[in-house]
Amino acid sequence: MSEVTIAVQRCIDRINAGDSDVRDELIGIAFERLQRIAKKMKNGYDRVGRWEQTDDIVQNASMRLFESLKHVKIVDSRHFYRLAALQIRRELIDLCRHYHGRHGLGANHQTQMHAAADNTVAPPLHEVGQNSDDPQHMQQWSEFHESVDQLPENEREVFEMLWYHELPQEEVAKIVGLSVRQVKRIWRSAKLRLHDQLVGELE
Repeated sequence: MSEVTIAVQRCIDRINAGDSDVRDELIGIAFERLQRIAKKMKNGYDRVGRWEQTDDIVQNASMRLFESLKHVKIVDSRHFYRLAALQIRRELIDLCRHYHGRHGLGANHQTQMHAAADNTVAPPLHEVGQNSDDPQHMQQWSEFHESVDQLPENEREVFEMLWYHELPQEEVAKIVGLSVRQVKRIWRSAKLRLHDQLVGELE
C-alpha cells in the first residue's frame, strides 16, 4: 500500500477507537488528493470558474466529507476513498446545476456595461453569460458524473479509485481484493459503459 493509504487507515483506526479529533487530520491527508481531482474536473467548468475557485470547491467538498464522517462509520481506506469520491462528485454536480441549469446563475448572468470617461459604452468587465445547453460543456459534465453514479457497483468502485483518486491499478487491486487483470477488465468495462451512455444521449 502507498504511504497515503497507510496514513488514511491509521486515522480511520483512531476514529473507530474513539478519537474524533482525528477527523481533521484525515481530511488534511485527503486535501491534496481532492485538490487534484477538483482541478481535473473543473477544467470542463469554464463558466463556473468566474465564481468558484478550485480551493472553494475543495473546501466545500471537504465540509461535506467532514459532516459525513460524523454520521458514517468508516470501515477502512476502501470505504473512505469511496465516500470522498462521492462527496466531491456531488459538489461538482451541485455547482453545475446551480450555475448552469435552465435558471442557473451562469445561464442568465450578464455583466452590465459601464460608462467610459468619454461617456461612451465601454466593453463589459466580464464575458456575457452564454447558453448553458451546450452538450459539449456543462451539460455533458453533469451527465458524466450522474452516469458514474449509475454504474454497476463493482465498476463504480474501481472507476472512483482510478479516475477520481488516481490510485495505481496495482493499489486498487490490493484495496478491493482483486487481481490487477480483473481491475483492468472492470476499468475498461466501466469506460465503455459510460461512453455508450453519454454518446447515446447526445446522438
